[in-house]
Amino acid sequence: MARIRFSYAWPASRCCAVPAVSPFARQRVAWLGFGLVAFLLLLVAVVDLWRWDPASSQDAQYERYLARVGDLEATDTEDETLNYGLVVDCGSSGSRIFVYFWPRHNGNPHDLLDIKQMRDRNSQPVVKKIKPGISVMAETPEHASDYLRPLLRFAAAHVPVKKHKETPLYILCTAGMRLLPERQQQAILIDLVKDLPSEFDFLFSQSQAEVISGKQEGVYAWIGINFVLGRFDHEDEADDVVSQGEPAGRRRTVGVLDMGGASLQIAYEVPTSASVLPPDQEEAAKNLLAEFNLGCDAQHTDHVYRVYVTTFLGFGGNFARQRYEELMLNETLTRNRLLGQQTGSSPESPVLDPCLPVGLADVVERNGQVLHIRGRGDWTACADELHPLLSRPNASQASLNGIYQSPINFTSSEFYGFSEFFYCTEDVLRIGGRYHGPTFVKAARDYCSMSWPVLTQRFKNGLFSSHADQHRVKYQCFKSAWMYQVLHEGFHFPYDYPNLRTAQLVYDREVQWTLGAILYKTRFLPLRDLRQESVRQGHGGWFRLSFVYNHYLFFACILVVFLAIILYLLRLRRIHHRQARSLAPIDRWIGEVAPLIGVQVGP
Repeated sequence: MARIRFSYAWPASRCCAVPAVSPFARQRVAWLGFGLVAFLLLLVAVVDLWRWDPASSQDAQYERYLARVGDLEATDTEDETLNYGLVVDCGSSGSRIFVYFWPRHNGNPHDLLDIKQMRDRNSQPVVKKIKPGISVMAETPEHASDYLRPLLRFAAAHVPVKKHKETPLYILCTAGMRLLPERQQQAILIDLVKDLPSEFDFLFSQSQAEVISGKQEGVYAWIGINFVLGRFDHEDEADDVVSQGEPAGRRRTVGVLDMGGASLQIAYEVPTSASVLPPDQEEAAKNLLAEFNLGCDAQHTDHVYRVYVTTFLGFGGNFARQRYEELMLNETLTRNRLLGQQTGSSPESPVLDPCLPVGLADVVERNGQVLHIRGRGDWTACADELHPLLSRPNASQASLNGIYQSPINFTSSEFYGFSEFFYCTEDVLRIGGRYHGPTFVKAARDYCSMSWPVLTQRFKNGLFSSHADQHRVKYQCFKSAWMYQVLHEGFHFPYDYPNLRTAQLVYDREVQWTLGAILYKTRFLPLRDLRQESVRQGHGGWFRLSFVYNHYLFFACILVVFLAIILYLLRLRRIHHRQARSLAPIDRWIGEVAPLIGVQVGP
């Protein structure tokens, strides 16, 4: 009987519905998955690098805050993404217009607009001033717009024409206008609102021309200083944070002290967790506290601040000297009448003034009365003589002139002193910067004890600051004593308070209250721009915004995809092993049966 020989190959695909995957296919899928994940991780890293914050180191942080005031380079007016804003400061002696710009808001609710002062082609700040003040238009309010026209023409020449319609204009009037009757104030403002829009295309409405109060001006100054110092940045939670009861990540803000020739001002943040006040102080505190939201969305409270601010008229350096001279004159005349003396009536019998340098002769004239005085240079006695001018009662919560003062946490607070606070410490004494009470008192006492001829010679030899003039040298003794009394007796600052810095500039730039004003006025613009962008771009704009500002969530999604790929590969591997195990008994059976029937398995 003939044997039949035939070859038989068992195809594995017939035994299982799931196809086997070759090792090469698995490797290709794995490398594809790893490549995709690596690419996405690299993309996230690039985004992180793009958003990297230099505040991670102190040196980089300094550079960042310096940039807030504006680079020295000219503003790139060809950049169509830049926005512009105008603020006119109508003061008592003149009016100035400031031109600001800022890039498009990045969409992060923690960040404010990055506003800087515009610079022209010569890298000079774009600002123009005219004199006198707008209050001279009180009798002819119909010419108020003519008065401001040169300032607006100046600004219109610097802001790109195609940006005019979206450039907000704010006309803010201060001390000079406050002195006018309300009827005259309104007449001037009405003329501005009626005539200016017909000539200029700036974004301007009735609410953008106003007479601001001293409280508002103080708040704007506080905002401007803290913005330049970067104290509104919430992403850095390292060192300076506010006290308990405030949102996490809030940096500690600085208080502001500003003493001019006529007035004195103080502003500082008050924690929202402050204790409840007695009924007699609650109403006074309400008038001196300002609570506002700098954030782009009213629903977010990360940028809600509560600031104590008040202005003391007559407490500036020059007005304080006038009040002191009037006090000295009245006391001398009263004493002369009671004792039958003629002290101060001639240069030969002068009144000795402890607040002037030794040997300095001066004359005080008030209402036809003449008083001859001569300095005796006793700084300690001068400080004692000035104490009544503070008009401060013994109430613990009262400061100058009996005004309520919100408590200050001197262990964690920080203050900047401007104008007279800087001049008193730097122009003559040359110790401006970080204030140290004992050092200041010693320097002031030594200066006062010098004779007037010696001080005059020092001034001629240029030993004082270039900003010091004859008036400064003459009244330095008085003003240093007045500043000391205001700071320590009036505002209750501890004698050894270490966190006061006197300054004229912040990062080599003059900071105006107008910067704080435009930052406050434009605080809701970022949200408006984002909504408009969202309408134009739909989900695409939302995706890019979410990708940039929620990249950690995006990274988590990448991780899920990566794990899904690994699980899929493991499943394929288990299927392959299960298939191999299911085929093994069949292969063994064929190997055993084939020889019995004379069938050769294999090639």
